[in-house]
Amino acid sequence: MRLFWRHGYEGVSVGDLTKAIGIAPPSLYSAFGSKAGLYREALDRYEHGLGSVDVTAIGPAVTLAEAVRRLLETAVGAVTHPDRERGCMVSSGMIACHPDNAALARDLAARRDALRERIAQALRPFAEVEEASRLARHLAAVMQGVSIQARDGATRAELQEIVEDVVAGVAARSR
Repeated sequence: MRLFWRHGYEGVSVGDLTKAIGIAPPSLYSAFGSKAGLYREALDRYEHGLGSVDVTAIGPAVTLAEAVRRLLETAVGAVTHPDRERGCMVSSGMIACHPDNAALARDLAARRDALRERIAQALRPFAEVEEASRLARHLAAVMQGVSIQARDGATRAELQEIVEDVVAGVAARSR
């Protein structure tokens, strides 16, 4: 999983994978069917573990701005955690790809859509359905940008400044 997280799908060869796992290529193909099969399994593991965006962090918020702050601060913490790769594997693992990998790109887009929907649902106690959906799209875009900046070396404090700006905008709009 970490190889894909660090280098993206196309940045990792079957040789890299078999060396990291300690198996021969036929064993990889027998276990996962293909490199793409292993990548999908790594994405599933990532999403259900280290890469899970915890929308329940919004939980005790009493205002929309507070809910946004809790969500974004959780995301910043995840993409800058010192014991993990920086950034988000789903956001940055396959931004651009060879046409042969279009099915994987669609899979990642569907995963990002599902995250947007989870965010929208979590925001519905604070906003009407359309507003929650619009804001979820905005926050997902911010989270993707934060992920890329984290990969580029932005500090947690620098990313927190982005959180503050977004929260200020949400608070101003909510008045």
